[in-house]
Amino acid sequence: MNKQMKFHHPEGGFSLAELIIAMAITITITGLACTLLARSMNLRWRANQKMDAMADAQRALNIMSREIANAGFNLSDNGLVPEDSITDENGNSTIRIRSNLNKFDSSVSSAAQNGIGVAAEDVGEDVKYFLHAANNTNLLARYDAYRGVGATPTVLANRLDSLHIHYFGQKVTYSTSNCDISGPSSGEVAVSAAKFLVIAVCVEEPEVGTPGAPGYQPPTNVLLVSDVALRNSYLSGY
Repeated sequence: MNKQMKFHHPEGGFSLAELIIAMAITITITGLACTLLARSMNLRWRANQKMDAMADAQRALNIMSREIANAGFNLSDNGLVPEDSITDENGNSTIRIRSNLNKFDSSVSSAAQNGIGVAAEDVGEDVKYFLHAANNTNLLARYDAYRGVGATPTVLANRLDSLHIHYFGQKVTYSTSNCDISGPSSGEVAVSAAKFLVIAVCVEEPEVGTPGAPGYQPPTNVLLVSDVALRNSYLSGY
């Protein structure tokens, strides 16, 4: 009789120690991956926020510069209203400009052609720019006095840190520092005597996360500057 020989093989698998080591390695790798992902997400979020804030500020600055350059059109002065073009206790500027844009527009009334003050017809002829604090940020607002009955300010940009407007009698050069200009080549003049303006808008980016944590980004400030010649007050100089 043939006898069959049976061989007993040990069962396959991992020991408890091997499982513990594998789990520890897996947890470490997962933790590192989550840390890198969190850092990447914070960087992406910060970049998106910065791009949005910068785009808003740049659009607002372009609108301001274009309208301020037209100040005094068909008027006998530079179009700036000194009593409303001031700097508040926080160092932020407000500016009010006037111009008779309808002077040669035959489609409006004679009152709108010959002066400023006709609601709905003199739109854009008496405008004020100012910062308004709301929800822990500053909004750059534009108020049009003759937009119509019950007109309210329009928000042009948010997440601003400051708005500084400087008035000069001539074109100047300058340096930039601390969210403003410095060392202009000529001293500032009274609002009523201004022929050249420098507008400095500072965009503040708050910190992301906490210091020492993965993906932490410190607060930063970005300064946008625009030079504006009041061409209607000194046309031959520019």
